[in-house]
Amino acid sequence: MTPAAAHVATAAAAESHGFLSPTGIEIAFLLVGLVTFGAAIVTVTTKQLVHAALWLVATLGGLAVEYLLLTAEFIAWVQVLIYVGSVVVLLLFGLMLTKAPIGRSPDADSGNRWAALTVAVASAAALVWVVVDAFRTTWLDLNGAAAGSTAVTGASLFQNWVLPFEALSVLLLAALVGAIVLSRKAKADAATTTSLPSARSEKEGAR
Repeated sequence: MTPAAAHVATAAAAESHGFLSPTGIEIAFLLVGLVTFGAAIVTVTTKQLVHAALWLVATLGGLAVEYLLLTAEFIAWVQVLIYVGSVVVLLLFGLMLTKAPIGRSPDADSGNRWAALTVAVASAAALVWVVVDAFRTTWLDLNGAAAGSTAVTGASLFQNWVLPFEALSVLLLAALVGAIVLSRKAKADAATTTSLPSARSEKEGAR
């Protein structure tokens, strides 16, 4: 296709669909996106670790609703079952195993907050620019067949994205193993601390 023909096709698509046509699905998508964005902001700014995990549930649930609005039902349910139902539970178990504080934790704050914020904003801007540039002329037919069906998603996942999928599972397993190791080390330190006074008292009694 020549550049002139591509420009004509893009203009025709924009005229027939509009950029933000006032449909109920698009309005709901925008509102849910704002709520999800707010929950994500609270997740990374709160100083209470358990509250951060619960707000992460709201963030991931909002993403699942966004997938439903994009007619990707399979991806939406995978989001709920795996991320909301498994990953967040894994994080909560990790917090409990490492005996993390339930309330406000000064350790959750960092002096590198502004550097992290700068990197996060730059990464978000780059991601938005890449997505907009890649899908500028792509339109989703809400009246057509579902684009997120199980067959299409499974074929794409296990053919093109199988290596990142397996890497993510190894990463989650490493996080669980690390939480168990940290909890066992804390228990060993506590046992050593309690055994020292008893050993001293036995020596004094022997004297």
